[in-house]
Amino acid sequence: MKPDLEVVEVAQHESFKVWGHGYPFRTVRWHFHPEYEIQLITETTGQYFVGDFVGRFAPGNLAFMAPNLPHNWVSELPENTTVERRGLICQFSAEFLDERIMILPEMRYFAKLVGESRRGVVFSDATGKAARPVMEELLTATGGRRITAFLTLLDLIAHDEGRKLLASSRFSPDPSSYMSSTINQILSYIDQNLASDLCESDMADLAGQSVTAFSRYFHKHTGMSFIRHVNTLRIHRACELLIETGMSISDICFSVGYNNVSNFNRHFLARKGVPPSRFRALQQMNAVSALGRNSGNPGGKPVETELPQHQSGYP
Repeated sequence: MKPDLEVVEVAQHESFKVWGHGYPFRTVRWHFHPEYEIQLITETTGQYFVGDFVGRFAPGNLAFMAPNLPHNWVSELPENTTVERRGLICQFSAEFLDERIMILPEMRYFAKLVGESRRGVVFSDATGKAARPVMEELLTATGGRRITAFLTLLDLIAHDEGRKLLASSRFSPDPSSYMSSTINQILSYIDQNLASDLCESDMADLAGQSVTAFSRYFHKHTGMSFIRHVNTLRIHRACELLIETGMSISDICFSVGYNNVSNFNRHFLARKGVPPSRFRALQQMNAVSALGRNSGNPGGKPVETELPQHQSGYP
């Protein structure tokens, strides 16, 4: 059975995602994602599956999985029973781990656990118990405290000598073959065609479903409507272009699939809290500040710079 792709959205202003969910929930299915995941079960018992491993879980079950490793935790509850919060989850990209965390000399000891996570790792009950308050704090922590708590969590699991590997050494994830499933083909098509006029009815035809059935199907697998998913991807892509290129606002607008600048501005403002031109100016201000600190500018004093003027049609 091929796993479904889970779409993990890490907020633009955050380095990693921490959240909790109940049961039943849309992500409780055989699935994979290109992010690392640390998951702690806080309620219920049941069966869990990681790669080719099958085992029992109970509250305190703490696991760490590498990107693209299929997994699922199935709680055993009476029919029609729901749980408000079954577990806590921390997800982060390989780029964040490799380029921000593992480059620190002090984190070299963590490399062994990173390698083990390709098979999935489950930790001792004591570590699961100790991890709970740290992960609960991460739900609301901000600023430096959030980073400190994240590093505390990594340090905690890396020093657990009672941890065990889950999937067998012969199990090898194959994300390219996973993408042959219908939902994964749809998500891949959307990602590769953001600049096009993406229509839900066309996607329904591609999936061989009616629009109503496709709408339910898409929401079940992604947790959001088709329109919201597309707009989220477009705004995220726009942020990347605003930061990484000198493209004009109007060129970015059309390159990510919006058909007019005012509509693009409205969606961007609703999601990011500032218009695109202001977002770019703030990012440049931040870059200039970092440049000043790194070039020996005393005390990181502001460097004189002229920020770009707002594009026509923006506040």
